Amino acid sequence: MDRDELWRVIDAQRGALTDQLEELSDDEWRHPSLCAGWTVRDVAAHLTLQHLRVGRALRDVARARGNVDRAVRDAAVAKAALPTATLIAEVRGHIGSRRHVPFMTDNEALIDVLVHSQDIMIPLGRRHDLPPHAAAAAADRIWSRPWLFRAMKPLRGYAFVAADADFRVGNGPVVEGPIDAILLLMTGRPVGLPRLAGAGADDLRQPATDRSGRR
Repeated sequence: MDRDELWRVIDAQRGALTDQLEELSDDEWRHPSLCAGWTVRDVAAHLTLQHLRVGRALRDVARARGNVDRAVRDAAVAKAALPTATLIAEVRGHIGSRRHVPFMTDNEALIDVLVHSQDIMIPLGRRHDLPPHAAAAAADRIWSRPWLFRAMKPLRGYAFVAADADFRVGNGPVVEGPIDAILLLMTGRPVGLPRLAGAGADDLRQPATDRSGRR
């Protein structure tokens, strides 16, 4: 995708997600997300932070003693204290903006909205469709930047093939299936694994110590 198409997808995904967020009950907002230790509310709050300024981001990291993951979580939890309507309005207010988290790129903004929409909706038993070509672009970015995505480390010895998008990367036992399931796996969310097939998928379903002697 070129940059204009990428941001059109981000805007459409933000619009669709905020429409769904408006439908959630209070119990659903408190429900655990796919992110360990994060509620649906925490993840939604995280999505409001795309406009975070550099100075604020650096202060958050300093307050977390250099732990970026902790800084990100602390910022989301603090923001989650705001009223539900405010969180939804802030995410919706980002539609049309091309600002993103400091030190990241447009590509990470795409990954954020695609993956976090699934973090919210899958545990609630709700469906949120991802455009296959956009999910493929996100997965390709992740594959090309393994140092940014720790979940990629144990996946480098496999080949990934999307059944519904133009996406094929890697060498080794094949993991094949819907691109959204591949994207989830590449970002450390094994919830997509049951929808994937091939020798590589079978291998990944085994305990890490039993994977063909490679782990």
